[in-house]
Amino acid sequence: MIGVLVPAHNEAQLLGACLLTLQRAASHPALGGERVHILVVLDACTDATESVARSLGVAVLRVSERNVGHARRAGAAHLLDLGARWLACTDADSCVGQDWLVRQLAFGAEAVCGTVRVTDWSPQAEQVRLRYERHYQSREDHRHVHGANLGVCARAYRRAGGFRPLTSDEDVRLVHDLQRSGARIVWTHQTCVTTSARRDYRARGGFGEFLDTLAAP
Repeated sequence: MIGVLVPAHNEAQLLGACLLTLQRAASHPALGGERVHILVVLDACTDATESVARSLGVAVLRVSERNVGHARRAGAAHLLDLGARWLACTDADSCVGQDWLVRQLAFGAEAVCGTVRVTDWSPQAEQVRLRYERHYQSREDHRHVHGANLGVCARAYRRAGGFRPLTSDEDVRLVHDLQRSGARIVWTHQTCVTTSARRDYRARGGFGEFLDTLAAP
């Protein structure tokens, strides 16, 4: 079974679009009918996030830590208990391509670090887009780490110790631990996902806050 993990804190507005793309990716014929279990980890949600997930037939897990690292760790543990051999991670404000899972698995690696793209820059000033595009590595063998686009096999995840319950950079720390454990990691642009440039981001120290730093004089 392939497990797909989506942490969410009050994501009712954006979650639906994310889940629809995940369901399309889960039904790709190249997966050969292997079961894909999509899980939304509801972290201290007070809006209709749960209703959105359930309306699309997607499983949920509730936690109350307001901590993205804890949410990812709890979700991963749940999926592994269900028998997941591969964990694919994205964010509630991101949309994946139909071949996202197929491409992750095709590398035959123990972990796959993908890139992200922003298609709607309207929430940000023009200088943010220009500074971002000037330095972002939209290519193979990049060195970006995004919780919105990360895949890891169950064995390597366990060997590295899993997501740490950190309020930020839990994805970066996991990849660092995977490297230390000797995992075979692919850094690719082929699994690129679309993400949001919103200003009301949920996780401190994440992609949204990074974009805010680019707005500084």
